[in-house]
Amino acid sequence: PIWHLGAAVDGSVAVIEAAASRGVDLLLVHHGIFWDGSRPVTGRLYRRIAPLVRGGVALYAAHLPLDAHPEFGNSAQLIRALGLKTGERFGRFADREIGFVAHTDEEREALRGRVADLVLGPVRLIPGGPPRVRRIGVVTGGGGSFIREAAEAGLDTLLTGEGAHHTYLDAMEFGVNVLYAGHYATETWGVKALAKRVADEFRLSWEFLDFPTGL
Repeated sequence: PIWHLGAAVDGSVAVIEAAASRGVDLLLVHHGIFWDGSRPVTGRLYRRIAPLVRGGVALYAAHLPLDAHPEFGNSAQLIRALGLKTGERFGRFADREIGFVAHTDEEREALRGRVADLVLGPVRLIPGGPPRVRRIGVVTGGGGSFIREAAEAGLDTLLTGEGAHHTYLDAMEFGVNVLYAGHYATETWGVKALAKRVADEFRLSWEFLDFPTGL
């Protein structure tokens, strides 16, 4: 039976061991343990699976579906936490859009401050676009690759977690402000929202297992 839920960004050894020690029956994570098909359960993978089995913990991972979901998704939840509304879809990845456009009217430094207050950490600004922000593309996690798409969509700002070195030049040369608020910090929102919904629906307890990476 499931009585207590755990929510976490990563299905890491540390998170799984903490879940087992805290009596979690079902662990909901954004970054799971299988990415490219089945593998032998040895080494690092064994160190993740063994405490699940020993502790009787079930593991559920939702990656892109949780990024993209219009209600429980990371981007949608972050937009709402900023007091904004989700608009049209944005951020084409594979066969779907995983982010949203949000509309505002504020100075980019003010927006950076509000995002920093939400993620409880530093937010890096690349000031490639106009000082006043009106159309924001939001894709949490590693969304630096969406700068060109943002420019082509007529957006002035991209809010995401992190990006590669060359994205500084992309932002400056495509004319887009970029806010990097941290991969981990921008992806705590979805699992929290999902865990709360499941807990409310089935009258369960839940907790967020916070193991920040600093990235």
